Amino acid sequence: MQRENNRAKLLTRRAVLLGGAQVALLATLAGRMYYLQVVQAGRYVMLADENRISIRLVEPPRGRIVDRFGVPLADNQLTYRVVLVAEQAGDIDSTLNAVATLVPITDIDRRRVHRDIQRKHRFVPVTIREDLSWDEMARIEVNTLELPGVSIEQGLTRFYPFGESASHVLGYVGAVSEEELKQLGDDPLLELPGFRIGKNGVEKAYDLELRGSAGTSQVEVNAFGRVVRELAREDGIAGQEIVLTLDMALQDMAARRCQAEQSAACVVMDAWTGEILALASMPGYDPSNFAALYDSMKDDPRHPLSDKAISGTYAPGSTFKPIVALAALEAGVITPDTHVNCPGHYELGNSVFHCWKHGGHGSMDLHNGIKHSCDVYFFEVARRVGIDRIADMAKRFGLGGKLGIDIPGEVAGLVPTTSWKLAVKGEKWQQGETLSAGIGQSFDLVTPLQLATYAARLATGRVVLPHLVREAGIMRQPPGEAKIAFPALQVAAKDVALVLDGMNAVVNEQGGTAYAARITEPGLQMAGKSGTSQVRHISQAEREHGLRKIKDVPWKDRDHALFISLAPVNQPRYVCAVVVEHGGASAGGGSVVAAPICRDLLREAQKRDPARKLPDHPFGPPSTTVAQG
Repeated sequence: MQRENNRAKLLTRRAVLLGGAQVALLATLAGRMYYLQVVQAGRYVMLADENRISIRLVEPPRGRIVDRFGVPLADNQLTYRVVLVAEQAGDIDSTLNAVATLVPITDIDRRRVHRDIQRKHRFVPVTIREDLSWDEMARIEVNTLELPGVSIEQGLTRFYPFGESASHVLGYVGAVSEEELKQLGDDPLLELPGFRIGKNGVEKAYDLELRGSAGTSQVEVNAFGRVVRELAREDGIAGQEIVLTLDMALQDMAARRCQAEQSAACVVMDAWTGEILALASMPGYDPSNFAALYDSMKDDPRHPLSDKAISGTYAPGSTFKPIVALAALEAGVITPDTHVNCPGHYELGNSVFHCWKHGGHGSMDLHNGIKHSCDVYFFEVARRVGIDRIADMAKRFGLGGKLGIDIPGEVAGLVPTTSWKLAVKGEKWQQGETLSAGIGQSFDLVTPLQLATYAARLATGRVVLPHLVREAGIMRQPPGEAKIAFPALQVAAKDVALVLDGMNAVVNEQGGTAYAARITEPGLQMAGKSGTSQVRHISQAEREHGLRKIKDVPWKDRDHALFISLAPVNQPRYVCAVVVEHGGASAGGGSVVAAPICRDLLREAQKRDPARKLPDHPFGPPSTTVAQG
């Protein structure tokens, strides 16, 4: 009996303990359920929504780039791309293989996808391929259930309606590199698939203004990460519109004229405002397809990737002679009536320097020295004035330094001095080098932009500075209105008038080196100065027996042809500078090859836009007016 009582007590105790444990367990479970379902309800609803709802950045439209009249030069087009989210895709290579059965994927695409996954967060979509056709997009879309982490996105691609005509001015856009991602900060836009930033030209210089601000899209996704529906959207802020000073009709004409040559550059400028109406460098490239064309262009001897208008450097040749004349007039070492006899050569010590005209020009004064571009006359003038005073005058006219144009890539060129040679070469300046500098050879190097600015300062007597962008989003003033009262050029107006008189004779007087390229319409005549920049040394044998015919000289060994011009001569407003690489013939040079391009562009600039023609000069009565021939 006692044993049975003890057993009953033991069972009762165990039952109580077990029941208590069950009650405690149930109480704990109930408490936990209360905690999760009541106390933490908000948190878990949020977590559930985070699994169901995805917040995605929306790329804003990139700002347009337009010319002075609102003609679009860079715009956006709708495009489709297939993207991959690494954390949803599982095995990346298997997913790419599956996608490759539907649309072509190159090895380059595969390497780029792996690289982008490594440098981005795994939840950030990376682009597999973009610019899909409608059929390719549809094939991907109907198979997305079998392609976890893969989806189709709409995007915008940059479109350049005029192709290569303004390629160097506009630049192009490209994917953000790893180095750029580090440099450009924490802008989340930079990690968006397919996002492009400016890589050159206006696209690069004004990238932040063009980029805009991202929007957001709240989408509901299923377990596979497929978008079910969009719940909410907040559009971003589109990039600003950039208004250029270019006149695209004139720009296109300049590009076509330069394209007719193998390699050339041209700048047309409104000298009163500093606005660049055309800036062409040919050959160019199609900015819409830059990446695909790069390999085929990088080794081209005509340098289509380089903007020769702002970064090409050339000996100025005889276009430099007006600078030498101004330096000599200011120094008082010559007068307009100073005569120099030209027998066809000039002797200095044991050296002989030859004039371009084999038999010589005879007696030359300032007017005729410029008109006939007599080398011997300028050898003597340069010897008298010296290199340092020539260099000082050249720098006043914008040569030998950057002008601050508002796109990247400008180079400074070079105007040598005695101190420069001693510091850089470790040698003293030689007088023979002064003679070479007097006709624009020696160490002198200029860009087409500098030549146009030099012409603009001659035309106005002001320190004109060139620019390409009116203002981001706003036309600062209507076409034709002077933007800046540029400071006066520190050169005597009477000296400038004498030089312009000689430049007028170059084009408008019979016997002038560019008479054949004159503008015949009354009131539109131009003044100018030609130049032929030697690329190779002419041997004594060639001088004695005649130069080789141009067709027998390899293209890369031919001289450069240059021309600077301004119009109309009675009140100069428009200027043009042209450089044709290796375009200088054995006779004629810049007058034959480059001058006709200037003529056509200046005639068109004066005719096509009456709104730019002001009744009065913005700086008062021009002191640089020259008589028409």
